[in-house]
Amino acid sequence: MRAVLQQPDFRKLWLAQFVSIFGDFLALFGFISLIAFRWHGNALQVTLVMVAYMVPMALVGPLAGVFVDRWNVKRVMIASDLLRAILILLAVFARNVPQLCVIFGMLGVFSSFFAPAQSVTVRTLVPVEKLLAANAMMSQAFFTVRLVSPLLAGALIAWLGENPCFYLDAASFAFSALMVSTLAINPPRPSGKSVQGFLSEFSSGNRFIFTHAYLAFVVTAMVVAMFVLSCFSPLISIYVRDMLRGGTLLYGFVSTMIGVGLMLGTQGVTRFARQRSKKDIVLVGLLTLGFSTGLLAAFANIPMAAASMFGLGLAIALVIVPAQTLMQQETPHAMIGRVSSSFMSLISLAQVTGLLLSGYLAHLLGIRQLFLTAAVALALITVVGYTKRGEAPQQVATEPEG
Repeated sequence: MRAVLQQPDFRKLWLAQFVSIFGDFLALFGFISLIAFRWHGNALQVTLVMVAYMVPMALVGPLAGVFVDRWNVKRVMIASDLLRAILILLAVFARNVPQLCVIFGMLGVFSSFFAPAQSVTVRTLVPVEKLLAANAMMSQAFFTVRLVSPLLAGALIAWLGENPCFYLDAASFAFSALMVSTLAINPPRPSGKSVQGFLSEFSSGNRFIFTHAYLAFVVTAMVVAMFVLSCFSPLISIYVRDMLRGGTLLYGFVSTMIGVGLMLGTQGVTRFARQRSKKDIVLVGLLTLGFSTGLLAAFANIPMAAASMFGLGLAIALVIVPAQTLMQQETPHAMIGRVSSSFMSLISLAQVTGLLLSGYLAHLLGIRQLFLTAAVALALITVVGYTKRGEAPQQVATEPEG
């Protein structure tokens, strides 16, 4: 990871990502505080705003990827950052949840363009053999902020209110745009492709993923992992309250253990990958995810809950980082925008589905039975993946003609 950070352009991109994500978490806590404490809203309203952000990423993603593969990725990232800075400032003037849903829905649209453009940029700036370390660093920026931001955001809101969180997030987008503007990225030449070619490319990301044996498996693994995490996130507080008989302090502790696991997972994944294939790492991640979920179902005590949360974070890191790296390595450079946007679209869809189904499934099965069912399903997916681990990857597809 130190070698990757020694590259000036990647270091700028990483710093832009770190600052921008920190601003995003401040804004996230700001709108949660706004709904829950100032407007006295309910959990459903908080979930609606989160869903409003993720649905555009799931629906617009494949279309955005086609444009990213045709446009100048540097300009796409700068434009996305600046437009999102303007949008987040509008949150200062929001007076109800529907207005916030509109704002966060538009943020999701522009984020749909930024994510694949950033993936193309990472693939352009970093040599193939260092992609795993680079993706680990990018993920670590997210996980580090997730670990330290709640306390800082809470103190800021208690001291100055929610609006400074939105101002700082807008400033973080502006900083990111400034950093991206200094990157030495060779702009792509205009493709001049036909409308017929554009329509063909629209579905080419998903088509490439699911006709590539390795990518199909790791994407499925990542979608399952994100579904489990999103499904469990709203239920952990209920688990702590009803099963552990705890309160907010205990909930904060077990939630922090997820962040600790994520941090250590991204730290160790590059060392773990030296003697193992990325698919094997994903399998270990899935197995760890299933085992950790099983702990929640089998035991209802604080030590096991903490161990389970730590295992969940560790497992997510072991799935996400290798999956992202394999996608970048196996995809032709001219298709990275489309494939990565399809990648993000599927993940967003899994997150939305998990959020929407978590309450219903918990009511239908019970929380512990839901955790047990998820553990069994993850074990079965791991077994299927292990039986196919020896299959050779398919040849990398070429870009379709326009």
